[in-house]
Amino acid sequence: MQIRHRPSFLLSLSLLFIMSSVVLAACGGGSNSNSAGSSTSSNGCKSSNSTPAALSNLFTTTQLASFNETYHYTARTTTTLKNVSIGLGYIPNIQFAPFYVAQSKGYYKAAGLNVTFHHGFVNDLIGSMVLGHDNFVFASGDEELVARSKNLSVVNVATIYQRYPVSLIVPANSSICKLVDIKGHTIGEPGPFGATHVGLLALLYHAHLSSSDVHMQSIGFTQVQALLTHRVDAVVGYSNNEPLQLRKQGLDVRTFDVSNYQPLISNGIVTTQSTLQKQPDVVRGFVRATIQGLKDVIANPAEALQISKNYIQGLDTDNAMSVLQATIPIWQGNGKNPLGYNDGATWQSMQQFLVAQKIISSTQDLSQAYTNLNI
Repeated sequence: MQIRHRPSFLLSLSLLFIMSSVVLAACGGGSNSNSAGSSTSSNGCKSSNSTPAALSNLFTTTQLASFNETYHYTARTTTTLKNVSIGLGYIPNIQFAPFYVAQSKGYYKAAGLNVTFHHGFVNDLIGSMVLGHDNFVFASGDEELVARSKNLSVVNVATIYQRYPVSLIVPANSSICKLVDIKGHTIGEPGPFGATHVGLLALLYHAHLSSSDVHMQSIGFTQVQALLTHRVDAVVGYSNNEPLQLRKQGLDVRTFDVSNYQPLISNGIVTTQSTLQKQPDVVRGFVRATIQGLKDVIANPAEALQISKNYIQGLDTDNAMSVLQATIPIWQGNGKNPLGYNDGATWQSMQQFLVAQKIISSTQDLSQAYTNLNI
């Protein structure tokens, strides 16, 4: 938001005029009379080592005028911040650093927004937003299309994760060398829900396999331990998390990143169509402030880590930095599109996959599902 500043030179000119008048008055109208401690100059004006009373009063008046001008100017330009919130889900985590940085550096306030972050496990973030609990949510494209298939008018206004951050992970010495090799193997996943499950289905879809061609095992969020102890042949996890943990514990792994096989829209900023239409400045301000925070994180991960400490209790800085460095390429994508960009071809491909998997019943008008107007 641009603030128009009132020209200060008008006040300066007014003060100069008043000062000139007082000095002229102090000259005594050209009189040659003299007094102790003063002398008469050739032009008839008195000069003195002490400040004339009128001029001293002028300084006081000037100070008051300046204060008064500043006070009223501030009152005129102070804008009440609009309260908005975003449902981030999960727990405070380094993956949300762009939001933390945007808030810490005042980017949201500069956009006229007072932003609240809502963490916590919510079964249906988008549905919760539609009910009025939040103005925005951080959700994936597949979640959004499922919501839209239920006639919820929601729209993605910026995709923060340019690559779908899910991978199939196997030991480096595994016989699973190509994606099609997973046939007949046991694959551990947290459960038949969320991005990891969608990612696994996408890998099977690309390999022309079905869920009946593998043995899916729900193991909760124990992928690291399950692979270390050989409970399963492979696990599905996040490419910026589990592979790092496994390598840290001495197990070399090979990964099959979903984004290399089946295009999917990952997490982005989602709002309602009503909010986008009725409060476009709020949406634009929130998106651009967040993307500026994202740019700062990419440019200076160490600074972002320090800022995130204020939002994440007991942050393991070494692990967080590893995750952050692994996440930056996911945010950047192919580097050809601006941060936050929604790629139409990826939306189309994802929709075809979701229909084929019967996750949604039919295709939709994707022109209403996303926009790039705010990035």
